Amino acid sequence: MTTAVVTDSGDVWNRNRTWAACILIAVAAVLPYVPTFMQPFVSDDYLQIALGRQYGPVDRWPALAADPLYRCRATSIVLTHWTEVIGGVSPRVFYSTSIVLHVLNSLLLFGVIRSLRFAPLVAAVAAAFFGVYQGHQEAVMWYAALPELLLFLFSILLIWLWTRFLRADGWRSAGYWVAGLLTYVLALLSKEAAVTVVPLALGLAFWEQKLRRGVLGSVPLGLIALIYAAGIFVNKPVHLHLNDGTFSLTAPFYVTWINSMGRLLWIWGALSLLWLAASRALRLQYRVVLAGLLWAGITLLPFSFLTYMPRVPSRHVYLPSAGLALIVAAGFVSFRHRFSRYQYAAPLLAMLIVTHHTGYVWIRKRVQFLERAEPTERLLAMARSGKTAIYIHCFPYGPEIAERALEVMMSERTVRLIWKQAGAPDNSQAMLCTLKHPPGWESAAIKEKGDPPPAN
Repeated sequence: MTTAVVTDSGDVWNRNRTWAACILIAVAAVLPYVPTFMQPFVSDDYLQIALGRQYGPVDRWPALAADPLYRCRATSIVLTHWTEVIGGVSPRVFYSTSIVLHVLNSLLLFGVIRSLRFAPLVAAVAAAFFGVYQGHQEAVMWYAALPELLLFLFSILLIWLWTRFLRADGWRSAGYWVAGLLTYVLALLSKEAAVTVVPLALGLAFWEQKLRRGVLGSVPLGLIALIYAAGIFVNKPVHLHLNDGTFSLTAPFYVTWINSMGRLLWIWGALSLLWLAASRALRLQYRVVLAGLLWAGITLLPFSFLTYMPRVPSRHVYLPSAGLALIVAAGFVSFRHRFSRYQYAAPLLAMLIVTHHTGYVWIRKRVQFLERAEPTERLLAMARSGKTAIYIHCFPYGPEIAERALEVMMSERTVRLIWKQAGAPDNSQAMLCTLKHPPGWESAAIKEKGDPPPAN
């Protein structure tokens, strides 16, 4: 016998409708990224694969644990290693991993929102919007942003387990708490922003009116987060991101946070809030909107301490965009209810949203990623043509990217890179990559405007 849930809007939500929602969510999550299956690796993707080789095998885990930066990316490094072991070095295999994780995250978001007792339609719309949303496309289209996907995966799993912990009794509650603790450790091993899960857990305890249990249960989470943060700042002299101008506690985080919240809400979040206010439906959806604003605001905060730009990059809004999805879902459900007499109003709005986000990724972002991949693709093309030495001028990504690209994609051949900076011919520097055969000498140039190669 199939059970059914009747929502506030009168919809009957049975198992078949749940399965249909899951299928639509999966399609929405894949649709914008279909061109990614034909996309080459992009710059730092080669560094990510090299890190998988360096730290991914089990016998290298002690060295990974000693690295103050990359131990905070451990899950992505290990997954990268096993992706290469199983599927080889193929962009399609690696990008498939990212897209599968994105689909899984979208489905988990659907389940978690439903577990928080929001209307099933709100959960379905929020998860579908999260799947198709273009604002966090870099986290999916750039394999090196894999930590963002894993951070979301373990954070959302922890929220689900935490909800079960707050509601269950006895040994079941203890079991959910232990599972949540282990999941939180995995979240911390995915990205530093996992520390924001602690205030989210406390907020959820208040939401569920189980504040005492939530406070007591979150104490170990807070202690682990403090130890984790101490391990980062104690190693500040050798921590790359604390010395290369990426992040700083003295950064004007409030400016970056305000800019980033505004960009996150624009345009569909802002339209949803305006519609809810204008239609006087905000009082009916205020819990959904409040949850979305709190989620987005809290999870954006750690990324707001960056110093190299006044807003959070698109890959870092992957976790916060779940909050945006809740706000858009509230607006969409309200719109559907208001125009229920017009059969095609809500489907047309849904098609407009999907077309906007999918079209933007296919037409604009796809081109940008191909442009970012062009320098390394030209380098690899030269290496595959039989060059044993390549003269490089005006390469945009620096020596390490070039070296790793050759090591990853040309591991069976020796290619010698000769670096000359523009206007400084006396500062040549030769670098060997994956020495397997005696190097020969030829010269070729990678230049910004296709200039002829300079003389040796």
